[in-house]
Amino acid sequence: MPSATNNLDVLIKEFLDFLHSVRGYSPHTVQSYAQALSQMRSACEYYEEEGQWVLDIMPLRLKLAQHHKKTIALRLSAIRSLVVYLDEQRGHSVKLLGDAPIKTPQTLPKPIEEHHIAEVLEATAPRERLMISLLYGLGLRVSELSGLRIDQLGTEWIEVLGKGRKSRQIPLLPSLQRLIRLYLDTDAPQTYLFEKNGKPLSAAQLRYRINKCFAAQGIKATPHQLRHSFATHLLHHGARISDVSELLGHSSMATTQVYTKLASSKKMEEYMKAHPLAN
Repeated sequence: MPSATNNLDVLIKEFLDFLHSVRGYSPHTVQSYAQALSQMRSACEYYEEEGQWVLDIMPLRLKLAQHHKKTIALRLSAIRSLVVYLDEQRGHSVKLLGDAPIKTPQTLPKPIEEHHIAEVLEATAPRERLMISLLYGLGLRVSELSGLRIDQLGTEWIEVLGKGRKSRQIPLLPSLQRLIRLYLDTDAPQTYLFEKNGKPLSAAQLRYRINKCFAAQGIKATPHQLRHSFATHLLHHGARISDVSELLGHSSMATTQVYTKLASSKKMEEYMKAHPLAN
């Protein structure tokens, strides 16, 4: 189908622009979509049949057959999102062939032990200490930390722009308030909380600094694990799941449910160690 074939690259570019400019997806996420759709573009068959666009993704599934199930699921999710965009935003009905669902094992996030976080904070320079404290103390995504502007900081609350540019308010702990005031007085950033030459530090730059702080203490950890730790430790200490879900910026509480399983698993582990009959 000439029209579909010739226009597909243009439509994919428009879709990626839509994810960034309208949906507010981070550059890292948009790049992941771009990689998936590039694979689709090279492997899949697309043609017109009885006035309808047809996209056969079975060749791609065969090509990805040896990959991890989660990798395949992410690729297919990107393609489905493109199909929805073409239908809802551009009015192109697309029939998707070979789109059988993939069952992926649900793995629990791995939080960092509280004492390990405390050790790293104690040994880290003020700037990196604030980075880690904000991720762990507020449950931020590293992309949210990257784009955090000074004008989003209140005296007791902070405004965070999350996925899809959805805004949420998170209370600032007194310890975070003190760290922020000290940092602003010494580093004097102009626009973004963490910046260089007037531009915000990227998520990759923040990730590198934070990983290095943990590695210096012999701990392998990522910024996203600090977000997991925020949720898990709150639930473990009795916070309500609805409050944790709101603080994390989850659009559905079902997304937060995975942390309740982790908290229950931790409680069971401690029970098995502590009960007199455990030995």
